[in-house]
Order: sequence, then C-alpha cells, then structure tokens
Amino acid sequence: MFISFDRKDATLVVTLVGELDHHNAEIVRIKIDNKIDELGSQNIIFDFNGVNFMDSSGIGVVMGRYRKLSTTGGKACVINLKPQIKRVFELSGLFKIIPEYEDIQKAVSNL
Repeated sequence: MFISFDRKDATLVVTLVGELDHHNAEIVRIKIDNKIDELGSQNIIFDFNGVNFMDSSGIGVVMGRYRKLSTTGGKACVINLKPQIKRVFELSGLFKIIPEYEDIQKAVSNL
C-alpha cells in the first residue's frame, strides 16, 4: 500500500493507494498516527481514490483515527470512494459518524 500526505491548514489529507486489509493495516495506522502527531493535525481527510479493496482491518484504521482526533474535537471524513469501498462503509455503519464528500474542497470547507 502506498500512502501520501498533504496538509490543508489544520487538516491532514491521507491519500491511500492499494488494498487496505489485514496485511498492511498496522503499518498504515502507524504511519498515519505518526504524521498526525508530527503535524499536530486537528482533522483528517481520507482520500480512497486509489483503494480497490478494504476489509474489516481497514474499517479499524479509519475508526481508530476518527477516535484519536475526536478526543481533541477533531473530525474525519472520506472522499473518492469506489462503489465496492462505499458498500463496506455502508454495511459497517461508518457513514453514521464519518461523512463522505464529493471532493477535497467540500471536505475541507465542512471540517
């Protein structure tokens, strides 16, 4: 899995490419947590444009980062979900706490 980071004010944008599954979830979690701590990010946007598979471990990565930021009043959201990834979010109930936006501009303005 490839991960890249960008910063929009106090928001960390995490772009993921590959499969977010049990094989790489722990590494992804560590890299994102380290970047959040390094930059002192308040909010996070997950860009799933390059993700073609996600299992329950991926749900855990997203939920864990949401919990980490919510303790300090931060928020999380997702953009660019492919239909199969969107289905995982729907079935798991993630959309009840983590909104999806059409693009990065709308996500940044709503966080």
